[in-house]
This record gives sequence, C-alpha cells and structure tokens, in this order.
Amino acid sequence: MATEPQQSNSSKFKEVALLFLRLGATAWGGPAVSVAMMHDEVVHRRKWIDDQRFLDIFGATNLIPGPNATEIATHLGLIRAGWKGFFSAGILFLIPGSIMALILAWIYVNYGGLPQVSALLYGIKPVVIAIIIQALITLGKRACSNWLLLAVGVATLALYFLGVNEMILLFAGAAIVLLTRGGRKLISKGAASLLCVPSLINLSLLRLNPFLSTIVSFSNTTLFLSSLKIGSLMFGSGYVLIAFAKSEFVTNLGWISNAQLIDAIAIGQALPGPLSKSITFIGYLLGGVPSALIATIGFFLPSFILVALLSKIVVLIRKNWWAAAFIDGVNVTALGLMAGATISIARTAVVDIFSIFLTLASFLLIFKYKVSSHWIILGGGVLGIAYKFIIG
Repeated sequence: MATEPQQSNSSKFKEVALLFLRLGATAWGGPAVSVAMMHDEVVHRRKWIDDQRFLDIFGATNLIPGPNATEIATHLGLIRAGWKGFFSAGILFLIPGSIMALILAWIYVNYGGLPQVSALLYGIKPVVIAIIIQALITLGKRACSNWLLLAVGVATLALYFLGVNEMILLFAGAAIVLLTRGGRKLISKGAASLLCVPSLINLSLLRLNPFLSTIVSFSNTTLFLSSLKIGSLMFGSGYVLIAFAKSEFVTNLGWISNAQLIDAIAIGQALPGPLSKSITFIGYLLGGVPSALIATIGFFLPSFILVALLSKIVVLIRKNWWAAAFIDGVNVTALGLMAGATISIARTAVVDIFSIFLTLASFLLIFKYKVSSHWIILGGGVLGIAYKFIIG
C-alpha cells in the first residue's frame, strides 16, 4: 500500500482492463462466482478497497435493475481508474462471454438441426431446469423472510399464470411491501400520494402491453426497445431474465419459441460471465451479428447509466427503511415471476422419463454433493447424446 500513490492513472487503467477481461473469460458458474472472484481480487489480493466498501457496493447494486455482477464491475472500475475504468471494466467483463455466445449461436443456427446438436441440447435442458430450481430455492429462503414477503411471492406466481403483466406485478409487489411496512408513518407523511404513483404506472403499463402484443414483425428498433425494457426492469437474480424474456420475446412478440428460450438460457448458463449474455444469443437468432449487438447494448445500457448516476449517492439511499422495503418487494416479486416462467419453459425441457431422471439427478448432485453446475451441464450433454444414439 505504500507505493499506491506512485501508481499512474494509465497503469491503473491497464490494471482494471486486464483484470476484468480475465474475469469475464474465467468466471464460470454464474453471478455468484463472478462476485466472489471480484471480491477476492480487489479486496484480498489487490487491496483496492476493504470488505465494508465492497459490501456497500454489493448492496447498492440490489437497489437498481440490471445484472449485479456487471454493475459491481463498473463500480469497481470507477473507484480504481475513474471513468475510463468505469467503461473498460464493464465492457471488457462482458466481451469474452458475448463472443462465445455469438459463436455458439452461429453453430446453433447453422448446425442446430444435426442429431448430435439436438441430442446435446436434449441432455442439457433438464440440467438447466434443475439449476434454476436450485437458484429459486436458495434465493427464496433469503427473499421470503416473513409472511408478507411469502404472500407477495405466492400471489405473484398465481397472477402470473392468470396473465397479469409482469411489470405491473413488479411495481405492485414493491408498493405492497413498501406501504405495509410503512404503516402509519407513511400515512402521516402523505402515503396517499405514494399510492397514486404505482397506480399511474400500472395504468400506463396496462395500455402499453396490448400495444406491444400487436407487434409481430421483427425489427431491430423493437428489439432494442424490448431489450432496453428488460434491462430497466430486471431486479434481483440474473435468472429473472427468464421471466421477462419469455414475456417479451415469446408471448408478446412471438419471435422465438419456449424451446429456443431454454436453449438461450442453457447457453448463457454454460458460458463465463453474467447469464444475461443469453440476450446476445437471442439477438443473433433473430437477426445475426447486428441484432446480437443491438440486443446486448439495449439490455446493458440501463445498468451503465444507473451506476453512473447513483454511484455517489446509492449507498446513502440504501440506509433508508423505505429503500430496503422497496427492494425486498421487488426481489420477492421477481422471484415469483421467475418461478412462473420456469414452470412454463420446463414443459419443453422435461418431456419424457429420461429427461425427468436427468432433472432429479442434477438436483441431487447440486444440493447434496455440491457439484459445480458446469460439470453437471457437461454430464447432461454427454448423457443426452449417449441416450439419443442408443435409442435411435
């Protein structure tokens, strides 16, 4: 630490760029692994910040939508090397996984019909469902910490299957928890006015949703706006992407099928970096490399803007009771949406006795034996190929 003041800005920028490029290429295992690796690098090894500062940054990312791991990367880059570090950390962290997603999307489009590729995906899909269920259970234990949050989560799941718009549920869940916790304190300070805000938002979304559902022809403008909307509303785990991607690209626009969505999620799970690179995969399926880039930029743009705007004040906001109530409501609602979407897409992944066996076996390996998800995905792919060729 004694030589720290002597380190030039250019060397700090280079250090940030190389670190996050490496993390983007090696952080296999989802956002939890990415965050753990960042913590080890910047707190223990390089000592850029201390544990408390890292925890403050981690907590801050939960208050804004978007992929948390990428947002933490941009925060750390900003602290270490200013705005150059901000952009280089975020962008370079995304590049390796996005390039891999493009390559796999090209293989999928050009060779996805081959028996070998179909068999590989047949074995991977049930494994991914098991991984998502594991994430749901783990996150659910933390999110549903009392009867109110549990009730909001269950109600969200029920209303999801009744066809209520996901964005309405997200804002409504946050509002219910916020207003319930506030009680008389909110009423005495004008809670009636707060009630009007979610209501107005919900009314506008009710008008917006039928409009979106009429769009069926593909355009890069609509793709950008849809990706931007998902990135602006994706609170909580990266797996919440499943719910919003299903609503937008499968239900509202009809551009991809449930089977293609679970393939995109499987690819995202199998690659390093944030799960959100599934958006890159979907963009390529729809319009090649240009659409992949447009979808990726649209999805991650809100995160960069929000981190830039809130990097100085979000830690102070986090200390307020209403901020904690809001994010608790959003998180549990997002979890309910994630559960509903998982049940829907599981119908295209778990289709026979063998796929049921793969799902249950994967679940056992994850929970009881703590086997890495990447080894399980690899095993599922191998078993899928073997099974298809044995029975075929």
